[in-house]
Amino acid sequence: VMAGIARQVRRHGQPAAAPCVLLSGGETTVTVRGGGRGGRNAEFLTALAVALDGAGDIWALAADTDGIDGSEDNAGALLAPDSIARAAAKGIDVKASLADNDGYGFFQAAGGLVTTGPTLTNVNDFRAILIL
Repeated sequence: VMAGIARQVRRHGQPAAAPCVLLSGGETTVTVRGGGRGGRNAEFLTALAVALDGAGDIWALAADTDGIDGSEDNAGALLAPDSIARAAAKGIDVKASLADNDGYGFFQAAGGLVTTGPTLTNVNDFRAILIL
């Protein structure tokens, strides 16, 4: 859904004209089918990467305010237009990562993990998608 909105902004200037930021919060759910690593935010961004398929001029951040995304050491991750290419250069396929619930491995390879350390403040998960 968020990828669809981001594409609608880029193509038609709706519901807002670029540049703009789409903000959302709340904890998403993940159906775990694979054996990979990562939490809800890395999963969200991995799915967003697949849906956007390297669309230029779209960046996204998803993180947990407590500094822990699931059970890993990262708060979340940053998706850049070249994240898929950077991970692929290290032999990591984004679709395989998503199928294995391995957002952590994908963003580790892409250089997009966001690590803050524990904040001891669990307000919410936070997502921002920047469309330039």
